[in-house]
Amino acid sequence: MSSQTPLKRYDGNPILRPEDVPGGCHSVFNSAVVPFGGGYAGVFRVEGRDLFSRLHRGRSADGIAWKMEADPIRFECDEPDFAPLEHTYDPRMTRLEDRYYITYANHDAAHGSRIGLAVTEDFETFRQIGNLSAPNNRNAVLFPERIGGVYARLERPFAAGGEPAEIWYAESPDLIHWGRFRFCMGPRPGWAEYKVGAGPPPIRTPEGWLLIYHGIRRTYRGDVYCAGAALLDLEEPWKVVARPAEYVLAPSEPYERAGDVPNVVFPCAAVVEPNGEVKVYYGAADSCVALATGQLADLVAFCLGQG
Repeated sequence: MSSQTPLKRYDGNPILRPEDVPGGCHSVFNSAVVPFGGGYAGVFRVEGRDLFSRLHRGRSADGIAWKMEADPIRFECDEPDFAPLEHTYDPRMTRLEDRYYITYANHDAAHGSRIGLAVTEDFETFRQIGNLSAPNNRNAVLFPERIGGVYARLERPFAAGGEPAEIWYAESPDLIHWGRFRFCMGPRPGWAEYKVGAGPPPIRTPEGWLLIYHGIRRTYRGDVYCAGAALLDLEEPWKVVARPAEYVLAPSEPYERAGDVPNVVFPCAAVVEPNGEVKVYYGAADSCVALATGQLADLVAFCLGQG
């Protein structure tokens, strides 16, 4: 057992609260961040006072202090059937071939969640590409490069009949048509005993794709969401190379334990800096955005049992 995890919380957490969104909102939490234009750009889940979730954009010089847009993103969409629905939430963002692709949960009350995909080049214009799954499916992340000549993603189809909620791998020739589904990783006893889902897009390392993911443990007082790390094979990413039994982050601070959904650490973004530092952005208690940092080498060593 290691004496500490490879991630350390930012002392100034939370970095985004509802009052940081112009005009105010009910909450701001599970969100995506990437380096852009000498600083950072983000797509944020903002829940309004009507308790509907929408995607807003934000900019930052340092990845900590954010200037948020008051209005939701307006997506250009040629086909109304694929337009953003009642709730759009939990975005992930991947830079792929000089564009920024946003996957998110596209949800309505009648049918549930499906995977939405949008793209931007400048964070001014956003184009809705389509819905990439039938309901119910979410927690989709694109790999930042083609694998074996095709696009690749991880996703978490919803479980039926009490079956475990698992991470699956899928391939596409064009980002629209997906298939060749393979099981990647499922729950196991401990902090991830009930559900698992991909967090930020995987990070390429010599030892494998570093995946930061969330896991859920059921308790008599409700679910507890923690963050873990694993390494996936570089050529066959549905194969797990290493998966420690310990989490890398669990709810312990007041802003993680108290909120709309208590006891939640939900990672959605990870930025690797030139010095090897990894900034992990996570939703805390479904109420605010927080930040944890660590060294990429330490995260890999932790996965390999060398931490």
